[in-house]
Amino acid sequence: MNLDKGKLSELIDRYEQAMFHVTRRVNAAMRESLPAELTLEQYTVIRYMYRRGRCTSSELADVFCIGKSSVTAIVNRLFEKRLIERIPDDKDRRVTYLRLAPEGERLAEKLAERIQELLSRYLTRISGQEAVSFIETFEKIAKLLIGQQKPECEGEEKKP
Repeated sequence: MNLDKGKLSELIDRYEQAMFHVTRRVNAAMRESLPAELTLEQYTVIRYMYRRGRCTSSELADVFCIGKSSVTAIVNRLFEKRLIERIPDDKDRRVTYLRLAPEGERLAEKLAERIQELLSRYLTRISGQEAVSFIETFEKIAKLLIGQQKPECEGEEKKP
C-alpha cells in the first residue's frame, strides 16, 4: 500500500500521540516497579547485560545512543551497588568487559517478572494475532532504525 503525503502525515501524527502516551505510562509504571535505589536507565542497562552476557561501555553507549560519559556514570553507580563486575580483557589491557554480578542477575530476573506482569495486563487485552502483528511490526521498525543509525547515536553526545 503506497501512502500519499497526507495519509503518511496522519499516520506519523497518530504514531507520535500513541507513542507518547504508551512510553510515558509504561515508563511510569516501570519506575514504580523498580527498587527506590535504581533508575529506569540503570534498569535498562541491567536488562541489556542480562540478555547479552558481557559487554563494554562503548557497546552500551552505541546501543543506548548516549554519550560515553553518561554510560560511565551509570556503570559506576551499578558497580558501587555491586550489581555489575568489571572484567579486564586478557589480551588487551585497554578493554574492560562488564557483566552482571550475582546480585545483578537476581535483580534482573526479579524485575523481568515484574515487567512481564505489567505488560501482560495490556497485551492480553488484545487478540493474540493483534499482539503478534504489533510486535512484528514494531521489530521491523526497530531493525530499520538500527540499520539507519545516525552519527549522533553512535555513542557520542550531541553537542549543542
